Amino acid sequence: MESPPVQDSPYSEMTAALIAVRDRRDRDAFARLFDHFAPRLKAMLIRGGLRDGSAEDVVQDVMLTVWHKAAQFDPHRAEAQSWIYRIARNRQIDLARRRPLPLPEPIEEPEGAEPDAAQILALQQEVGRLRAALARLSPEQGRALRQAYIDELPHSQISPATGLPLGTIKSRIRLGLERLRHELRDLKP
Repeated sequence: MESPPVQDSPYSEMTAALIAVRDRRDRDAFARLFDHFAPRLKAMLIRGGLRDGSAEDVVQDVMLTVWHKAAQFDPHRAEAQSWIYRIARNRQIDLARRRPLPLPEPIEEPEGAEPDAAQILALQQEVGRLRAALARLSPEQGRALRQAYIDELPHSQISPATGLPLGTIKSRIRLGLERLRHELRDLKP
């Protein structure tokens, strides 16, 4: 039994279809939703970096979620399009979080490539200048830089550890790095 599109509905055609799925488990309305959104979601996911096969799998998963969670849809809070795209975007973020981070490729040094005395001395001088420049930073900036780059803590962990807002932590790190760049500008990379 095909349900006709709602003519006097204050909702868009796709929102009315999703309401029909929500309220009556209307398969024809779901088929219209699928036909409308599947190619659009696939294109969005491919633009977002998923390969063709992965994008199709995510589209299937998203549309299955739409069917199973249609009861949670509230047309007063969002249109069908927004609700469905949010599900797809969250699924894409979940996939990205599950991917392992790429490991850096090891740099192989040629055998017998021991640094000579001049290189060692230059490196020691650069380290000394860096330490001196770090010592001239404000204690807050120095602490934020040590936590971010030496302790390798993400900004989101530094904030609760210090009791400071995330924006303050980011500002201290940015300002500290700018000051270091300024003080060490004559060092060659």
